Amino acid sequence: MNSQAKLSTPRARYRDQLRRTILDAAREELAHEGYEGVSMRKLAERVGCSHGNLYLHFKDKEALFDCLVEESFEEFDAAMRAPSEVARRGDPVEMVRKMGRAYVAFGLANQSAYEFAFLLRRPGRDKPHGTYERLRALTQRCLNEKRFRTMDVDVASQVLWSAVHGITSLLIIRPAFPWADRETLIGQVVDAAVNGLLA
Repeated sequence: MNSQAKLSTPRARYRDQLRRTILDAAREELAHEGYEGVSMRKLAERVGCSHGNLYLHFKDKEALFDCLVEESFEEFDAAMRAPSEVARRGDPVEMVRKMGRAYVAFGLANQSAYEFAFLLRRPGRDKPHGTYERLRALTQRCLNEKRFRTMDVDVASQVLWSAVHGITSLLIIRPAFPWADRETLIGQVVDAAVNGLLA
């Protein structure tokens, strides 16, 4: 039996559906309770499977959390890929502005994915992601073309990232705050970060 046929068996479909159910339930529990507040036993009870069955899919809570983080980064990177591809052909400074606005728009439209990618952390885990690497490449282009003043590419990239992450996070975790007009605020934050780097 070939691998395609194996994937279509009822047993394989059930296994995939259960894995998805576990991930969806874990995403919700971790978002509400935090990493320390969720146990594998509690999650198994919520999903309606045995504790042992849960461990057939994920060896521990760490592996489950990491899977959710990776899924979130994949979703985020896929959404940010199109703006960064267009950026290769346009004015790099304007593309940085567009990429910044796209970043915030993704976070606000996909809050669960954004939270898992950037806000919910377990101790000792962090690494650069594809979107950061694309921002860094675009920032390097601005530096090479003398559009940004001379500075370290990572400093410049992280200034930009800090600005868009800051406004995105605040809008997500403080929704009841009496914010000014959201689009105006986001535009001002992005523009202030970019304008501060201009040559």
